[in-house]
Amino acid sequence: MADRQNGAQSPEQQVRALYEEAESKTAKAFEDAVNTPSFGRLLALSAENTAALTRMAFDGIDLLWRNLRLAGRADIIRLSRQLHRTEDKLERVLQEVEKLRDEVAHERDATEAPS
Repeated sequence: MADRQNGAQSPEQQVRALYEEAESKTAKAFEDAVNTPSFGRLLALSAENTAALTRMAFDGIDLLWRNLRLAGRADIIRLSRQLHRTEDKLERVLQEVEKLRDEVAHERDATEAPS
């Protein structure tokens, strides 16, 4: 007790002080590392590599589906586009049919009216 009264720290206080000192030095080191231009380049390269690996993985999965003779993502997208084109063409044909019906009905009304 006499040691503590003379300004000596308890073991718990010493550990806490060492922890806080290590934490502040680590934070300073990380701040210094992040502030360098090379860190930005490293981060950009890491993002590019992650994107490339993701694309390779998806391409590999598509290849697996294709080899198993199952529809993959690319096949479904291609089929979806074809379906949309077919629906658009069908809509145009339907509009033309309705237009022709209107013309026939108009001509029929015109021929029946004078008599």
